Amino acid sequence: MAKSRVANGAPAAEKLGWHLGVQAYTFNHYTFYEAVDKTESLGLHYIEIFPGQQASADNPDVKVDHEMDKSARQEVKQKLDAAGVRPACYGVISLTEDEKEGRTVFDFAAEMGVETIVSEPSAGSFDLLDKLCEEYKINIAIHNHPKPSTYWDPNIVLAACEGHSKRIGSCSDTGHWMRSNINPLDALKMLEGRIKSLHVKDLNHYGEEGTHDVPWGEGQANVKALLAELLRQGVEAVFSIEYEYHWETSVPEIAKCVEYFDKTAAELAKNA
Repeated sequence: MAKSRVANGAPAAEKLGWHLGVQAYTFNHYTFYEAVDKTESLGLHYIEIFPGQQASADNPDVKVDHEMDKSARQEVKQKLDAAGVRPACYGVISLTEDEKEGRTVFDFAAEMGVETIVSEPSAGSFDLLDKLCEEYKINIAIHNHPKPSTYWDPNIVLAACEGHSKRIGSCSDTGHWMRSNINPLDALKMLEGRIKSLHVKDLNHYGEEGTHDVPWGEGQANVKALLAELLRQGVEAVFSIEYEYHWETSVPEIAKCVEYFDKTAAELAKNA
């Protein structure tokens, strides 16, 4: 158990099949173990591993990713189990046509209990990913970094998914869409049927210049409308908080996100 709680998780959202967690990149100024502790302190039970984060202060040379050795993986799993936190997602990771490399990533995901690998795959990798997704029963969620990255536009994500496994879809990053001047509500509607996970952000405004995260409901994303749309679509997924502001003092603001998310989920469920 965490020594103290700053939020009480999202039990109302769980009833909708919405699993709220934290992208560990939110706490990239800290070790992975510290990220787990902060996630637990928010009352949350899911974390998205980002590759390369230092595991702990006691093992500064160990990085949490698919290249970890067996003993390090076991220690990380013990830490997660003790905190009651599950590594539901892993990313953002590169994937190519290299099957050996791909299997290393999928093997790690399977061992850790990951259900969705978040990636910006190479154009030629999708036939291989079809095979690996079906074999391992693990999803691939295509992430959208801002323009001019490969998948900045939801139309590009849709085109990449066309004709491929239903396990391949979008990791919908609402903030990066805003940085690309794309309305996230329009993007979610466009991606209906292909949303596998989310990096949820609410930003102070659209565009790149001076843009930063704010507590959900206080920015320009219209998070309530986004959640209403996802409920309409019947999306059941991991919602990863990726808060990229006030890096070392963000927990109180993230706690506001957690509270807003669960309160809004309860309101939407009541009115459904």
